[in-house]
Amino acid sequence: MGRPLEGVRIVTVEHYGAGPFGTGHLAALGADVIKIENPHVGGDSSRSVTPHLLGKHDSQFFQTLNQSKRSLTLDLKQPEGQEIMRRLVKDADGMLNNLRGDQPAKLKITYQDLKSVNPAIVCAHLSAYGREGSRATWPGYDYLMQAETGFMTITGEPDGPPTRMGLSIVDWMTGTTTVLALISSILKARTTGEGCDIDCTLFDTALYQTTYPATWYLNEGEVTPRLPRSAHPSLVPSQLYTAKDGWIFLMGLTPKFWKIICEKTGRMDLFDHADFVDFPARKKNAAKLNPILDTVFAEKDVGEWVEIFAGLVPIGPVYDLAAALENDFVKEREMIHTFDHPEKGKFRVIANPIKIDGKRLPTTKAPGLGENTNEILREIGYADDDIAALHDKGVV
Repeated sequence: MGRPLEGVRIVTVEHYGAGPFGTGHLAALGADVIKIENPHVGGDSSRSVTPHLLGKHDSQFFQTLNQSKRSLTLDLKQPEGQEIMRRLVKDADGMLNNLRGDQPAKLKITYQDLKSVNPAIVCAHLSAYGREGSRATWPGYDYLMQAETGFMTITGEPDGPPTRMGLSIVDWMTGTTTVLALISSILKARTTGEGCDIDCTLFDTALYQTTYPATWYLNEGEVTPRLPRSAHPSLVPSQLYTAKDGWIFLMGLTPKFWKIICEKTGRMDLFDHADFVDFPARKKNAAKLNPILDTVFAEKDVGEWVEIFAGLVPIGPVYDLAAALENDFVKEREMIHTFDHPEKGKFRVIANPIKIDGKRLPTTKAPGLGENTNEILREIGYADDDIAALHDKGVV
């Protein structure tokens, strides 16, 4: 498969979640992603994330986010390390880091630091709170953003405590947003010959994702509350309902869908009922309508209701993670990818969601710590004797 980013080189100083998730997309799309890792601390901290380790300096967490990349161990605090970085950047298109906001300047990986080597380099900085301002020195993670930007107070049941999402959605969205900006700016730099700095923060991305509830508050003063069973804030029915053997999520988001729900449940008496005749009426009388629908849906199993509404009304079964991954539709979509790993043998991961010409993007295992150090140094002009000296000095 000819992948769209073949010939694009991205140098990263990344660790853990958000940055590696974003550049994972670029690697899957064919970019040469060179991952700089500190040789004195065991590289990316995610290499040691338990419980599922894969030998020394590797973990299933790390393998999830770093497939198809190359690893170069490098101490950027030594002058020789800075020289290696400058040689790497000379022929690169982009540089990405996800460090604390005050770190890029200290490590000399901003556009101001690197433009003399490559005026077209694009430097993307992914941080918790930004490189400037009162929080530039603050560390920060996904869960903190969910707390401060309102996610937790609109998630969960009304009588429960504030609740975070079960996955690190802010990390993943910030990584994706950052690489979108990076590739867009690389396209411009290839035309103008002039690169730039890009900044994207966990905080800003989380706040941006509050979308229409934020607009409602900013313009109407309306604070979107937590509603029972993960209900939509304004459209009814759109929430969890109890079937005979589990939960379904039903979304009657149009008048057409509401009519079909009434027809297929044998409750056409609800369709023209004054309490339920339109969206405002159903929202006002949700406390009356939902127990009626619960009673109806409790008459059949989850699978039966999915079959009844399939293709007619948006409906989905509620699965735990095991059932979600064993779902036949996952197999149909070819969303499980397998590659060889030296410790694990056949190793399975979720495939990248992008298809090109109907085919999934191929990926290979994430690199061992420093696995590509010597080959990359040779590519940028270092002789074997020089490489050996760099190893001896602890630069690589």
